[in-house]
Amino acid sequence: MVTLSRSITIHARVDEVFRFLEDKAPFPEFWPNMIEVSEIRDLPNEDKHYHWTQKMAGLRFEGVGSRFESILNKKLVSKAETDTGSTITWLMEAHSGATDVTFQADYMITVPALGGLAEKVVVKLNERQADTMLADLKTLIEA
Repeated sequence: MVTLSRSITIHARVDEVFRFLEDKAPFPEFWPNMIEVSEIRDLPNEDKHYHWTQKMAGLRFEGVGSRFESILNKKLVSKAETDTGSTITWLMEAHSGATDVTFQADYMITVPALGGLAEKVVVKLNERQADTMLADLKTLIEA
């Protein structure tokens, strides 16, 4: 299991950041390689279910995700129903009119043929994409 964690400070109120991240529809605007988030629907327990399409290394990936934990203005957790078993956690902490946002991804690299060196390359690419994603998120929310 690989854990990727990145943080950024966004100059906006925590409730604005939370509402933005709670809505999956704009994710392709700031998440590199995310092509589409569709079929977003509310579940009876106030969580969400959605389909996503992503393109990485020239390959198209589709999956289904479900948000299964939500703490108002503090935390959102979603799980992708794929062979990587990824869990995405967004943590938010308010301070002085700004919000510290932490993105955490827990996932498995499931292609054994990749080998150790290639796996390290995938992890580095994911780290770089997470940095870009947070910078783009900051730009969108602060605009």
